[in-house]
Amino acid sequence: MVRTGFRWTSLLLPLCALVLVLPVLALALTSLQWDAQAADVLRQMAQTVLPEYAATSLWLSVAVAIGVAVVGMGTACVVTQFEFPGRRVAEWALLLPLAMPAYVVAYAYTDFLQFSGPLQTLLRETFGLRGRMFPEVRNLGGAVWVFTFTLYPYVYLLARTALTEHASQLMEAARLLGAPLSRRLREVALPLARPAVAAGVALALMETLADFGVASYFGIQTFTAGIYKAWLVMDNRLAAAQLATLLLASVGVLLWLERHSQRRLRFASGRGQRSGGFEARPVHLQGAARWVAWGACSVPVLTGFVLPVLFMLRPLMEGWETLPIGAYGQWALNSLLLALVSAMLATALAFWLAFAQRRQPGMVTRGVAQLVGLGYAVPGAVVVVGLLLPVGGIQRVAPQASVGYWVTATVLGVLWAYMVRFTAVALQSVQSGYARISPALDDSARMLGSSGVGLLRQVHWPLLRGSTAAAILLVFVDVMKELPATLVLRPFNWDTLAVVTYQLARDERLGEAALPALTLVAVGLIPVIMLSRTLQRRR
Repeated sequence: MVRTGFRWTSLLLPLCALVLVLPVLALALTSLQWDAQAADVLRQMAQTVLPEYAATSLWLSVAVAIGVAVVGMGTACVVTQFEFPGRRVAEWALLLPLAMPAYVVAYAYTDFLQFSGPLQTLLRETFGLRGRMFPEVRNLGGAVWVFTFTLYPYVYLLARTALTEHASQLMEAARLLGAPLSRRLREVALPLARPAVAAGVALALMETLADFGVASYFGIQTFTAGIYKAWLVMDNRLAAAQLATLLLASVGVLLWLERHSQRRLRFASGRGQRSGGFEARPVHLQGAARWVAWGACSVPVLTGFVLPVLFMLRPLMEGWETLPIGAYGQWALNSLLLALVSAMLATALAFWLAFAQRRQPGMVTRGVAQLVGLGYAVPGAVVVVGLLLPVGGIQRVAPQASVGYWVTATVLGVLWAYMVRFTAVALQSVQSGYARISPALDDSARMLGSSGVGLLRQVHWPLLRGSTAAAILLVFVDVMKELPATLVLRPFNWDTLAVVTYQLARDERLGEAALPALTLVAVGLIPVIMLSRTLQRRR
C-alpha cells in the first residue's frame, strides 16, 4: 500500500506542476512561433510604441528601486539604531502601507490633488488663485511616488531584520572598540544589510513590473499595458506572447537576484546567531534630532497609508446616499467566494506537496516545489496570456470543444490563474512550518508505528496549524486584491471588489469606488497586524 502511494505521488506531483506551469510553457512555445501578421505588428510596435514601453518600464524600475531602497533602508536604520519618542509605534506602523493596493493609492491622490479636487479648489476660493497649483499626478513621476510609498515595506522589513538579528553583535563590538556611529553604520550595518536591501528591492520591482491598475489609470505605457493592447486591441496573440516573454524574462532576472540575495542573507544570519551574547544599544537622541527621527518614520506612514485612507473617506462620505449597497454586497460575496476557494485549494496543494517533499526528498519533489514556487513571480498579465493561448489553440483545432467556455465563461479560468500565481505563497508558508519540525520526530513516530497519513495527522498537523492558517490568510488577501487576471478572465457579470474599484475609478466615479477600495484596505490590514505581532514576539 505504501509503495502504491509513493507511485501515485510520483505521478501526480509532476502532473500538478505541469498544470501550474502550463501558462508559462505555452507562452514560451508560442513566442517561438512566427508569422507575417505577428511580424508586421511587432515591426509597427518597434517603430512606434515598443521603445516607449521599454524606456518607461526601465525609468520606472530605476526610480522605484532608488526610492524604496532609500526609504526602506533609512527607516530601518532609524528604528533599529536610535531611541526616540514613538519608536515602538513606528516599528509596526511602517508596515501599514503593505495593506494598501497601489491602485487605490493612485486613485486617492489623483482625486485629492487634481485641478478640480478639494485642495486646489479650496486654495482658489480662499486666496483667489488661478490656474493649476500642483503638477499633474497622473504621469511617470506620480507612479514612482505611489510605488515608492506602497512598496518600501519590502525593503524596510528585510533590512530591519538584518540590522536587528544579523548586525547587532558586530555593531555593539564596534561601539565598544570606539567606532563612532557614522562609521558603524557605514562600515558594519550597511554592508551586512546589503543582501536584505537587494532582496527587498527585487520584490518591489517584481510588483512594479506586474502592475496594471496604476499604469492603466495614469496612462503610462509599460510592458503590462502593452500586452493588453496587443491582445485585446490589436487582436494578435503572437505579439502579446512575445511582449509577455520579454516581461517574464525581466521578472526572471529579478527573481534570481532576490533568491541570490536571500541565500547571502541566510549565510549572514547563521554566522550572526553563533556570535550572540549581547545586543546593540540604540543611541538615545536628544533635542531636535528626536523629532527629525520621528518625522523620518512618520512621513512614509502618512504618505503611504494615512493620507490615502483619509482622501478616500471624503468621497465616501459625500456620496454615501448614492452608494450601490446592494451591488456592493454582491461584489463582496463574489470576492469572498473566489478568495476562500482559492485559498483552500492552494493551501491544500501546498500542504500535499510539502508533505511529499518531507517523506520523499529527492529530485522529483524538489523540482516540483521549485517550479510551483516560480508562480508568484509571474505577473498577472503574463498568466492571462499564457492561459488563453492554449485555449485558443484548442478552439481552432476543435471548434466543437467547450474548453474555451469553461475557462472564459466560468470561474474555473480565474481559479486556475489564482492557483498558478498564489500556490507559491501557500507553499512558502507551509515549508517554513516544516523547517521548524525536527526530522527526529518523524523517526520517532515511525518507530512507534505511525507513518503515512497517520504521521501527517498525529505529528505534522498539530505543529503546522499556525503555518497553514497563515498560508490560507495570505492567499485569501492576495486574491482579494488581485486585478489583472480577474479583469480579463472573470465570467460575465461576475465582478469583484478589485475589478469594480478599478472600473469606477477609471470612470471618475470615485465616490462609488471608495467603499470597495477601503474594504480591500481593511482586508489587507489583517496579515499586516499578524506580521507586526510576530515581529514583536521575536524581540
